[in-house]
Amino acid sequence: MQYNPVGTLDTGNPQDCSNQFVPSGNIGEQIKSLISIQINIMANKPSIPKGTRDFGSVEMAKRNYIFDTIKEVYALYGFQQIETPAMETLQTLMGKYGEEGDKLLFKVLNSGDFMNKLSDEELQEKNSLHVAAKLCEKGLRYDLTVPFARYVVMHRDELQLPFKRFQIQPVWRADRPQKGRYREFFQCDADIVGSDSLINEVELMQMVDTVFTKLGINVQIKINNRKILTGIAEVIGEADKIVDITVAIDKLDKIGLENVNHELKSAGVSDEAIEKLQPIISLSGSNGDKLKVIKTVLGTSEIGLKGVEETRFILNTLELLGLKNDIQLDLTLARGLNYYTGAIFEVKALDVPMGSITGGGRYDNLTGIFGMPGLSGVGISFGADRIYDVLNTLDLYPKEAVNSTQVLFINFGEQETAYCLPILKQVRDAGIRAEIYPDSAKMKKQMNYANAKGIPFVVLAGENEMQTRQVTLKNMETGEQRQVSPAEAITCIQG
Repeated sequence: MQYNPVGTLDTGNPQDCSNQFVPSGNIGEQIKSLISIQINIMANKPSIPKGTRDFGSVEMAKRNYIFDTIKEVYALYGFQQIETPAMETLQTLMGKYGEEGDKLLFKVLNSGDFMNKLSDEELQEKNSLHVAAKLCEKGLRYDLTVPFARYVVMHRDELQLPFKRFQIQPVWRADRPQKGRYREFFQCDADIVGSDSLINEVELMQMVDTVFTKLGINVQIKINNRKILTGIAEVIGEADKIVDITVAIDKLDKIGLENVNHELKSAGVSDEAIEKLQPIISLSGSNGDKLKVIKTVLGTSEIGLKGVEETRFILNTLELLGLKNDIQLDLTLARGLNYYTGAIFEVKALDVPMGSITGGGRYDNLTGIFGMPGLSGVGISFGADRIYDVLNTLDLYPKEAVNSTQVLFINFGEQETAYCLPILKQVRDAGIRAEIYPDSAKMKKQMNYANAKGIPFVVLAGENEMQTRQVTLKNMETGEQRQVSPAEAITCIQG
């Protein structure tokens, strides 16, 4: 078949492609149709929302390594797993994260004819907050702590206090996506409710230290106390500005001292108070030195002094227990979430520029919002997605955690496969992750499959092996291979 072009293909304007490349005859119509199909395919190319990610098999193996490590440590300390729905009522979520947090909630449209609830006047006003309140009764959870508080209140008659729970589930925030910040991400929470003891804070810090030691990540654990921050606000004469002060100084690492001061002034904090705040938030030295100074500064604040004593107990006890990672008293650590009332924690990786990878604190008053006052709680949350990025950057995953299959049985044909299948069962019964190539394809293709998946061993069984009731075991890393019995093969793979 031949055709004669009567124009040129203008790739700069794909909408006009089918008109600019017009061959003669029936084949021309077919090519025009193909071009049109290609344009539609490009226009309808599948994608995922910004701030979300797909995870393939290798990525999932890495993520499960993180989750399993955290679960193992949680179990060591007596925590039990629960789950809560992805959606909560907006009544549950709103007002728990501060004004900034409320803006980051993903709201879910009501089902059915949700527009029927709006009048023409309300639509014309274009008040998005008012419209959202009418159209949305549910939202995706922002974190796991508020849903947990709701769970405790709803199931209080079933719980044995103190109740120690852990939860590993995704959360959603309508944040601006950037490196280390996602709109959908997993949190791995551990919380204790029904106990005021500071031993809980100590054990949570031990758990943090143990998890990151197992993962091989060098971290710094930062600790502060919201009572200390409240005391600071009192002694500088701005007790009613505690929220504005904590939100501003919590940004010190990100925006610098000058911008923090500007934000404080914009919030109505007086110049005199800002001046008094400077030596406090710039305090340096050992944890003991900082506690001595801040105790003197807060001498007139009862609540501030209580925060100092709580922090001193936690730090002194941890010093006796001997953490492997550094723990530092950071008086600028504020954690903007309004529900923290006591100790607050944050963890940063030392070898990778990354935001907080773990955080938490005590939230004595949280369940009171749901009609159950007086129940004390404290918890931590591991940011699994950021930990994943840190481990990737530092290449800290052990090979056995990433390589799912340990041995591949080569398929030479029907008889050989029949010989291999009982041996394959023995291998799996021994706890070895094994698979057989499903088709009797060329040897090179099957070996390439093993290499692509990083499978460390390959078993070959042909006529000779079948006669001697053995197999040939090949080490894919060294290239060494030898004939062994099935039992010897199992020992070699395990060893």
